[in-house]
Amino acid sequence: MSSEQEFRANKSFQNDRNILSVSDLNQLARTLLEENFSKVVVEGEISNIAMPSSGHWYLTLKDSKAQIRCAMFSNRNRLVRFQPKDGMAITAYGKLSIYGSRGDYQLIIDSIEETGEGALRRAFEELKNKLLAEGLFAEELKQPVLSNYRHIGVITSETGAAFQDILSVFLRRSPTTKITLLPVSVQGADAPSEIIRAIELANRLKSKLGIESLIIARGGGSLEDLQAFNEESVARSIVNSELCVTSAVGHEIDYTIADFVADLRAPTPSAAAEVMSTNQDDYYEYLVDVIASLSNRLENKISSTEERLAMLKNRLKSPGRKLQEHSQDLDRLESQFLLLTKSQINRKRSEISLLKQSLLSKSPINKIEWDLSKLKTNRNSLIQSLSKCLEINKSALTSLSRGLEAVSPLATLERGYSITFGPELSPIKSANTVKVGDKIQSHLHNGNIESIVSKIENL
Repeated sequence: MSSEQEFRANKSFQNDRNILSVSDLNQLARTLLEENFSKVVVEGEISNIAMPSSGHWYLTLKDSKAQIRCAMFSNRNRLVRFQPKDGMAITAYGKLSIYGSRGDYQLIIDSIEETGEGALRRAFEELKNKLLAEGLFAEELKQPVLSNYRHIGVITSETGAAFQDILSVFLRRSPTTKITLLPVSVQGADAPSEIIRAIELANRLKSKLGIESLIIARGGGSLEDLQAFNEESVARSIVNSELCVTSAVGHEIDYTIADFVADLRAPTPSAAAEVMSTNQDDYYEYLVDVIASLSNRLENKISSTEERLAMLKNRLKSPGRKLQEHSQDLDRLESQFLLLTKSQINRKRSEISLLKQSLLSKSPINKIEWDLSKLKTNRNSLIQSLSKCLEINKSALTSLSRGLEAVSPLATLERGYSITFGPELSPIKSANTVKVGDKIQSHLHNGNIESIVSKIENL
């Protein structure tokens, strides 16, 4: 029986008895809803979500004006890839029904999707983890970013403030650096493809255009505004770029996938320009050397020109009046040129001389000479101290030597004494240690005497 037939039957029943049971009414309404609203898609904000031990989810989906109760059973919610919570914006797919026991009108959800910034944030994290696992954030893949590029390409909007900020920094710090704008959309559906085409164009024409590095930039914004720089295709284009790429997207707190794969991440467009430019004051010393070199080359050129001019004059036998006029003009111009050139050379020589004097005043030679003089004084003082110490020690040694000689056994022998040794060549200290007939030996200061004991007398 169709829902319409069932409705008519129940209507006929109602007319006959003029009464419906609550169960019958709820069942009739449920059948009508499920058959006529079997596939609905609803966007709203989650509130009062409950996840009991049964595994089913119960929640309220609401907007600014209304709300509807929802149920998502465990066999369906286990397929959801994120954790729903109160306040999250979602898109729910399901059918309308009525919970018969209470007569509650509800949405039975089959699947849900996160919408708004939440979905973008989840997609951002998934892509970040994917590229990280592929090793595309590794430091060894990144090229060094220099600070003395002659030509830089900037990929950004031609109407945005980012390009003006970059240009302002380069004009202040390094006005000789050439900046080429590669205009693109920085948000919207066309932005990713335009950014990729700009990167590929710069790499393809880098030799012809002379571009040495790239800056990809835009101002701050919401996650949705910055979405073009979180696209996988843009990230891979940056990784594949032969030119060094600096990502300068958003404000300091903003991070995009482009920041992670680029060779350098700058917190702002202005910061990128600061890093990639050299202050013109740093070129001063370099320019001094260049001026000196140019002065030498100018002098050589003038000398060779004078020699060639003299040779040409000698070869002209009859130049005529016009040639004389040209010759006079040439002499005048030559004189002016030489005067101007020599004046410039003298001025540059004076500047170089001042620089040399400044360098000499800061030279370490004076300090080295002072240190050498101090070292020499300390050396002489040390030699004198050592000599005095040696004399004192020598005198003490002589005194000790004399004292030792006074108590020396040899000195005693020289005064007429001797040392007598027994048969075993041990010194005889008592008459009782020998007997008659023993051979003894007496040691004098200039020789030895062997004797045989014939008599022993004790004292």
